[in-house]
Amino acid sequence: MKVTSDEGLAIRTISRLAFVCLCLSVTSLHAADDPKFRTDDGSDKSLPWFQLVDGKFPSPNSARAISGELIQVDHLERRFQIRVDRNDTQQAGYMDLPLDGVMLPYGSIYYHGAPADLQDIPLGTHLHGLFYTKAADDKAGSNARHLLNAASFVIRRSGLRLEDDFSYYTQQKQSWQIDSINLAERKLTATLQQNGAAVGKAKTFDLQASTRVRKGSGLEKLDSLAPGQIVQFNITWATLYGAGRILEIWLDEPSRELATAQQLERHRDQVRDRGLPGWIDEVDDDAQIVTITFFDNVDPKLFDELKGINEEPHGWPFSKREDDPKAPKGALPWRESA
Repeated sequence: MKVTSDEGLAIRTISRLAFVCLCLSVTSLHAADDPKFRTDDGSDKSLPWFQLVDGKFPSPNSARAISGELIQVDHLERRFQIRVDRNDTQQAGYMDLPLDGVMLPYGSIYYHGAPADLQDIPLGTHLHGLFYTKAADDKAGSNARHLLNAASFVIRRSGLRLEDDFSYYTQQKQSWQIDSINLAERKLTATLQQNGAAVGKAKTFDLQASTRVRKGSGLEKLDSLAPGQIVQFNITWATLYGAGRILEIWLDEPSRELATAQQLERHRDQVRDRGLPGWIDEVDDDAQIVTITFFDNVDPKLFDELKGINEEPHGWPFSKREDDPKAPKGALPWRESA
């Protein structure tokens, strides 16, 4: 894809751009001959965790999976804190303490099954993430007191992927089947399902008077919940008090599709304002060519808009008169959502 801008620059997406798993299949951008590293399966705990290399995508399956509740956000810097879920790797004194994280430039955030920014996700939402430890020479400070096990981990992490329960289980092609409802005690028991089979044991979640029940394009009351329903939900308070409290629950496919579609449009509007993220690989001043590797943490359809003619650009103006006013500018046009 080649797009000519106002200033005669051509932005071309080279063949290694692929909209799959953060371009992790792009071997030419990986560190050459990556040494063996420790993985979540724990098969060899003597190995070090994978260390990121500037300007290169990480090796596949090299990140550490960590989940927890979102408790602080600086969305402009893509920094955040989560209170990590309890598990059997933690010492008792370290449970429920926060983890500082910063999203990698090519890191993906998902909410309601669509690309998102940190500002889209309400504080308190339970999230699933893929992380890397900070580099040994990273001296950046942190407000967090501890992370997991002091002997094995550092405080600050780089985020490769961050997503709510809705997005995580949808991406895994899993959903919850309601086993029982007790409205008097505000309890919901459900079992995770995949291809009609149970995944693990049933869990009991808390309902709240404020729990939002969505069906079709509208809201329902808690008494609309019934055993046998296949649902998705987002939770909070998952780290301190059992399985968690249900914030929002989707009872049918139309309600889930609507949530995803609305978030997708919000994401598109944000990217049109801010531009497509990527790495500059090469600048040829004589030929006025800039070669960029774009990241796949945005909706791929936005790249089609680079070919459009934007007579009234939404954003910063170009610095000099364009060669051809009717040529594509390499900027994203502002359009009303459908």
